[in-house]
Amino acid sequence: MKGVVVKTTGSWYEVRDREGNFHQCKLKGRFKFKGIRVTNPIAVGDEVLVSFESDKNTGVIYHIEPRRNYLIRTSVKHPDIGHILAANIDQAMLIVTLTSPRTSLGFIDRYLVSAETFRIPVTLVFNKIDLYQQSDLRELQGLRETYQKVGYEVLNTSLIEGTGLDAVKDALNGKTSLLSGHSGVGKSTMVNLLIDQAEQKVNPISEFSQKGIHTTTFAEMFQLNLNSFIIDTPGIKELGLMEIGEEELSHYFPEMRALMGQCKYHNCMHVHEPKCAVIDSIHQSIPESRYLSYLSMLENSDNRR
Repeated sequence: MKGVVVKTTGSWYEVRDREGNFHQCKLKGRFKFKGIRVTNPIAVGDEVLVSFESDKNTGVIYHIEPRRNYLIRTSVKHPDIGHILAANIDQAMLIVTLTSPRTSLGFIDRYLVSAETFRIPVTLVFNKIDLYQQSDLRELQGLRETYQKVGYEVLNTSLIEGTGLDAVKDALNGKTSLLSGHSGVGKSTMVNLLIDQAEQKVNPISEFSQKGIHTTTFAEMFQLNLNSFIIDTPGIKELGLMEIGEEELSHYFPEMRALMGQCKYHNCMHVHEPKCAVIDSIHQSIPESRYLSYLSMLENSDNRR
């Protein structure tokens, strides 16, 4: 049987077959992922082949089909080990907030770089705009202009008031989409509003730390309509980059990629070299905040600005 992994809970996997039936499955043996060590050899979105044991109730995953794409980050405890967020997606939707909790620009840019490695389109959704003060709204407008300028779709939402939800539905229609963001930004609330039967748990923001409390424990795929699916994932605290070398990092910034071949030196790192097209374009086609994110990634710092 061929199916798609729709939920992972550690050692067990829920697989949806072509008829829409769900099967509880386990993994046969150990799978290697392109020679890279990962915490989860199978991710939500993977297409797999399943055989059934004699009781016909438990499936065994014995093959993973080649992935069209995937999003990966470093393991929180082991930086040299990867963790796959999802596989075979059409787009990603990064839910961000400027308050309760605040999402850093460094986190946003690291996520965008990770998606760019497979040219996965990303829509930025600025949520909780009902909580924004005037200074927040001014910052929001500046960030919208920054990211739209370099080619990203940007939406504003207030899930409490229902603002922007129709635009989100339109963006999700006909695609398999990954929802990501810090804990507490509203991913599970959004899933519940989009799909009544999802019943994802939600928790309030910690008053002490102004950070989200983990409510989603495992990644899970939900069906929005006949040909639309969304993948809800646990909140991401930090996002370490995987499989990206220093010399290729700038290729995953669209505004820098547009200047390839225009620097004086073919191996320019865009840091201090003379006649660097990237440095010369800061404040013009390249936003300063994005360039600072690039530098922090080169330095391998978490860039919590």
